[in-house]
Amino acid sequence: MRRVPPSVVDAALAIGCFLSIMIMAVLSRRLEWWVAVLAAVNTLPLLWRRRFPLLVSTVTGIGTGALFLTGSMGGIPGASLIATYGLASLSPPPRMLIGVLGTIVGFASAAILQHHQPLSYGPTAAAFVVAYALGAGARARRDRIAVLEERARRLAEEREVAAVRERERIAREMHDIVAHAMSLVVLQAEAGPVALRTDPARAERIFETISATTRDGLSQLRRVLLALRPEEAERHPQPGIESVSSLVEGVRQAGLDATFEERGEPRPCHSDLAVTAYRIVQEALSNTVRHAEATRVRVRVTWRDDALDLEVHDDGRGASAGRGPGGHGLIGMRERVAVAGGRLVTGSEGTGFRVAASLPLAGALTDAGTPARPPAS
Repeated sequence: MRRVPPSVVDAALAIGCFLSIMIMAVLSRRLEWWVAVLAAVNTLPLLWRRRFPLLVSTVTGIGTGALFLTGSMGGIPGASLIATYGLASLSPPPRMLIGVLGTIVGFASAAILQHHQPLSYGPTAAAFVVAYALGAGARARRDRIAVLEERARRLAEEREVAAVRERERIAREMHDIVAHAMSLVVLQAEAGPVALRTDPARAERIFETISATTRDGLSQLRRVLLALRPEEAERHPQPGIESVSSLVEGVRQAGLDATFEERGEPRPCHSDLAVTAYRIVQEALSNTVRHAEATRVRVRVTWRDDALDLEVHDDGRGASAGRGPGGHGLIGMRERVAVAGGRLVTGSEGTGFRVAASLPLAGALTDAGTPARPPAS
């Protein structure tokens, strides 16, 4: 059903109130030209009651008072009631209070000038109280709806932001997993044909490593996708700090001289922080395998009282090996470290390339409140 425009409603109210005054003037045999003028002053402002509620209420009140004083109006003034409703529903409380006081003073003055007792306007005063109450109720209801709509808009924006962040997180996870697994596979595949001719036993180990690497990559991709369903994520947890040593072992099997060192006593940390640490080491090792042309790489995990420090240092070509600040891998690492509230330092130190990250542990507990991994033996 099509809604009637507010301007049409206001015009109908103004015309209806004007005609009612003129009909009363005809019935009371007081139809004069000045009655029509006062009726117009009393009713025509209703056309602008939504834009200027206080002004319309004032002008309408003056017209009503004049009609009462000339004896051209009796009973309850409809135009003033409508203006009063609009004032209460559309004006802020200070202006509404001004309108209320003006109405009281106006009718009290009219009663005195006509030598009537103010109490004789009791029914009219009651009608104005009802009009104010209805208008105030409409305003309160409209304010509640506006608050609810604003809350719904903010929730929709928060959901959209959360969805974008989740898509970015999944994209980073998949990039890290695929890049690391494919780097190791490519390195092994390139060494496979040579080993097949000179050392069949080593070639067999290479093919086994390729198989294990791809299976592990697929397993990690599956865990990332299953994480979208919480009930599955509980049965397929993401890798954490305890899995860093397996990353180093995979690089070692790919032919690099890789060492792993863990210092300090493992501290409690949140599972998200553990995944972040794992992904940073994974991406750093992937960069070493893909770009560095390194022969050695060292991974060090250091537990401090308030932070977890990670360091991956290779002896490759350094920053000239396509690992400048604009690389997607380094960008992903920076984003992960920023989300964790930590610090990341990358660059060449003498020979090779160094990635060093420090992740704060303050307040970072696992869901169960237990350490993220058992102490190293």
